[in-house]
Amino acid sequence: MMFMAEWIEPRHLVTLEAVVRLGSFAAAAEEVGYTQSAVSQQIAELERRAGLRVIERRPVRPTAAGRVLLEAQGSVRTAMTRAAAELAALDAGLAGAVRLSAFVSAAGSIVPPALARFRATHPRVDVTLNQHETQAGYQGLLRGDLDLAVTFDYDRYPQPEPPGVHRTLIGRDPVLVALPTRHPLAQRPSLSLAELADEAWIGTPVTGAQLDLLAELARSTGFTSRLAFEGDDFRTVLGLVAHGLGIALLPALALTGPVNGIVARPITEEPLVRFLYSCRVDTSRVPTIVARLETCLAATAGDLPASG
Repeated sequence: MMFMAEWIEPRHLVTLEAVVRLGSFAAAAEEVGYTQSAVSQQIAELERRAGLRVIERRPVRPTAAGRVLLEAQGSVRTAMTRAAAELAALDAGLAGAVRLSAFVSAAGSIVPPALARFRATHPRVDVTLNQHETQAGYQGLLRGDLDLAVTFDYDRYPQPEPPGVHRTLIGRDPVLVALPTRHPLAQRPSLSLAELADEAWIGTPVTGAQLDLLAELARSTGFTSRLAFEGDDFRTVLGLVAHGLGIALLPALALTGPVNGIVARPITEEPLVRFLYSCRVDTSRVPTIVARLETCLAATAGDLPASG
């Protein structure tokens, strides 16, 4: 008879181990909670499925086939113990994996210290980070490709989250005017939009959507883009500003690193603000590690002066 491993039931192996360890069918029955007759039936069924005798009866001791099965039972027990520990760790938020995305300036400012904070208390959790802009982050969540996404919108141009996404405000990122250090107004602590109407503006993804609004806030006219830039790389915009090619509106998070040849000044009129969010799929129960990473992101966003 050919031996088929899938025929062996784990409960039969547990019974076999108890019989061999205790040296008695009666003692094994008492330990595992069966009658002695049930234990004898399980051993007989195990031998029938294996096609070999697994126990010598007098005295009780394993045969060569029995020792093979006892080794397998030990491996199963070890694997189940490990699995139970892993499940407990997952439930406690101590292990697992989180798939995170963030838009470019958040990925370079908020995310690194948040992950360092998270790693300090959750060293066994694997985090995957991708750079996605807001809409791509929402789509990744809804497709099931992401667990968390850091997104944004502007106070003047709100973009509600799509159905099925839970969004939490974690910070406020003021929009600043970036000028070359040699600009005549560079030494001013803040700048009025009205006096910047005739400047050479660099049209960025931020500025391009706000030029009409700037004129409205400044009660002025003349806000036009003299140099258009299409892209999400604010470092390129900073390079253009530093070389005197114009001024630009940039969120403060885009200016967190060292920038040579540039100053950033707040707007004296009603300020423009970018709102920062952590997003996840809207469910009644949130995995512990996702909730804890979300807390770290919120704490880090709150710690950054730029997002206060």
